[in-house]
Amino acid sequence: MKSYLLAFKKLSLLAILATTFLACVKDVDINQKDDIVLSPAADVDLVIYQLDENDFKDSLTGALKTVISDTVRLEFLDDDYIQKDLTSVELFFKHKNTFPREIESKIRFLSERNQEQFSKNYTISAGAHNNPKTIERTKLIENDSIQLVRRSIKMVVELEVQPNGSTFEGELDFASRGLFRFDFK
Repeated sequence: MKSYLLAFKKLSLLAILATTFLACVKDVDINQKDDIVLSPAADVDLVIYQLDENDFKDSLTGALKTVISDTVRLEFLDDDYIQKDLTSVELFFKHKNTFPREIESKIRFLSERNQEQFSKNYTISAGAHNNPKTIERTKLIENDSIQLVRRSIKMVVELEVQPNGSTFEGELDFASRGLFRFDFK
């Protein structure tokens, strides 16, 4: 008798589970599989640096260079998934300045042939050791403009120190990152 009762309980449980699973799958239309779109995002650090007054000195003369720049290749922008599935990019730029002078920041994105695709320019306020100035900027690129990112492979960061007669001592921190969004079909 116990074996019949145990078999009945197992059969009942199996019937309930089967009904539950079939009820969940019943409304799925397999023909809509091509309509499924995954929209992942990747948060990528681009360029990070910390400069002091020595980075603005001419190595031969020791004189202040008012303009310095650096170019970084962003090889990941040449990958197939960027070229095909990228839908938008939100770029974040952050400077923290303790130099007692304003600094003009020019951030440019270039093609392989050094043609400017887009840029973000802004002024970094003068700061002090005990009162650093932080500047944060964003740039959103989407829709038809996303082609500009797809054609970019280089990021140029140029800094121009503005004259004001004060001594030039301090630090300048920079961090940049991009939030890249994709649609995979």
